[in-house]
Amino acid sequence: MGTVLNLNKKSSDPARRAAEEAFARLQQLVGPDMALVNETILARMKSPVALIPELAGHLIASGGKRLRPLLTLATSRLLGYQGRRQTKLAACVEFIHTATLLHDDVVDGSRLRRGRQSANTRWGNKPSVLVGDFLFSRAFELMVEDGSLRVLHILSTASSVIAEGEVMQLMTSNDTNTDEDTYLQVIDAKTAALFAAACQISAVIAERGETEEKALESFGRNLGIAFQMVDDVLDYSARQARLGKTVGDDFREGKITLPVILAFRRGDEDERRFWRRAMERMENQDRDLETAIALMAKHRALEDTIERARHYGAIAKDALEIFPASEVRNSLIGTVDFCVERGY
Repeated sequence: MGTVLNLNKKSSDPARRAAEEAFARLQQLVGPDMALVNETILARMKSPVALIPELAGHLIASGGKRLRPLLTLATSRLLGYQGRRQTKLAACVEFIHTATLLHDDVVDGSRLRRGRQSANTRWGNKPSVLVGDFLFSRAFELMVEDGSLRVLHILSTASSVIAEGEVMQLMTSNDTNTDEDTYLQVIDAKTAALFAAACQISAVIAERGETEEKALESFGRNLGIAFQMVDDVLDYSARQARLGKTVGDDFREGKITLPVILAFRRGDEDERRFWRRAMERMENQDRDLETAIALMAKHRALEDTIERARHYGAIAKDALEIFPASEVRNSLIGTVDFCVERGY
């Protein structure tokens, strides 16, 4: 395993604590609604086919901060929405996310998910794919029950875009010629699309206008891009106990993420030969991960990826400026910082 890098040069401990406190406050503010979301998730996982709730429950109970459904609840609260539609829709968002995780772990051959044995490792690939399909179906049931064609359009479109993003990622795997624009297209589709939809639907159910809807969509999309960039950095820098997976999974799978793109682009020809051997031809040697991390450090690839994440985080914060100042808005702004600075 390569040396774990400390990327905390530009973020102070007080700033991190403030971000953590803001996120904790947001969780507290939507706590009653999140309890209803969890009840909906448990109720909709039920099936006479015993393996379905067992396998789905394994992943859903394995931790995670429920960030995407939390955003649906928080943005609904930001708009002053007084109804109950947001709880079922937040559960729908979580089902879409969980289904994609089940499918992703099969595609990636992942052994761990949030520090626990992945579902595909425990039950096999076929059950994981089929239970993922079940969760997608439950999500669409919840969309239909909501009754809004606009909500159905937003969430169903996001579901198809996520699938496109995963296919795009497969197409760029092992290709060191992948550029930053292509990488952005991949993460915008596979990650940011659901963040955007989770926030945008709040404006629909609150019957707000196009301006507010676009603002929330922008907030979610840019937060999602920043979130994924940080995730891609963590694969080369975070400890397994905190990240919930082994360091270097992306490297071993040949995923061309932004840290790799930057290190490859800035390297000399000898370094590029290393990347081609390790990631294109997958001819991995014992100390290759350590070499990869050293090259990223040499060329500031991880630090600069974090800086890009901060840029998109700033755009996400700006999108909230059209809304009146409130505790929820402040907590959402702090949540952006929490997502960007997490894991350090």
